[in-house]
Amino acid sequence: MQNTQMPLFTIERKTKASQVGMVVAIVLVIGAATMPWWAGSSWLREFNQIACYFIFASMWNLLAGYGGMVSIGQQAFLGFSGYLMIIMANSLGVNPFVAVPIAALLSAVIALPLSKLAFRLQGGYFAIGTWVIAEVFRLTFANISSIGGGSGMSLTALRGIPRATRESVTFWMTLAAVVATIGLTYWFLRSRQGLALLAIRDSETASESQGIDVKRTKLLVYVVAAFGAGLAGALYFLGNLRISPDAAFSVNWTAFAIFMIMIRGLGTIEGPILGAIIFWALNRYFADYGTWYLVGLGLLAIAVTVVFKQGLWGYIQQRYDIRLFPVQRRLIPRE
Repeated sequence: MQNTQMPLFTIERKTKASQVGMVVAIVLVIGAATMPWWAGSSWLREFNQIACYFIFASMWNLLAGYGGMVSIGQQAFLGFSGYLMIIMANSLGVNPFVAVPIAALLSAVIALPLSKLAFRLQGGYFAIGTWVIAEVFRLTFANISSIGGGSGMSLTALRGIPRATRESVTFWMTLAAVVATIGLTYWFLRSRQGLALLAIRDSETASESQGIDVKRTKLLVYVVAAFGAGLAGALYFLGNLRISPDAAFSVNWTAFAIFMIMIRGLGTIEGPILGAIIFWALNRYFADYGTWYLVGLGLLAIAVTVVFKQGLWGYIQQRYDIRLFPVQRRLIPRE
């Protein structure tokens, strides 16, 4: 006799907040795409900078917040990609806008051999090891005189392109990169590989016992994070028009990324978005205070993590059950 009993639970992957959020996001993206026609150059440059910080922070969050691999050296790929973009544009005649994705892809390629070194280390040693790799990159580029050495070099390949065209194309590329970062991260975390990544973060031993290829999954995330960091670097220096070893490989990139993530919530897609907005506001109105500004960022991050251990967004998510990007599947009792 066939069992026709209805299941007691249903599996929910979407929420009302996520559906409303999707509509709002589409409207915001369409509205933002019109900025080159009405916003000033300063606003376009600011968007480029904060968007690149957001992309970099999202990749760090993917690596550490979801993968459990805390790195303080992802700026190695950011600076490497920035330099490659300018070298290809200035010396090889590659269109600078075309050089951006190529440089990001090459950053992912170089991450493969570097992973052999980084994955030999665990925990805090992994974090320090990634920072050492970034410092090796910085010192190497600082000692190559053909690319400006320690003083860096300028992006001269854009001189023949009108300023308005250059700024508009850079803005649209950056906006597309932000949308792609959010969309692809969300898609990845909802896939089987994303579920495997979350399991590895919680326990590598238990994951292996369930048949998950831990090494392959960690390598995939490491390479994806390197690509994202490289994309952020190429776009940032495309808008900045100049690069130097100290700017490209500065540990401040990771420090600011950690600030944006910790203040809003580690291991959430929403965290870097809202963290980037807060960071932009603080940077815009308080950056002139120099060292005190950096001290204030640190104190604010400490205060938030002490009061809200999962960040501000983590608190909102738990208190009001608002999930704009629901990753986990939830069992909902049938009424």
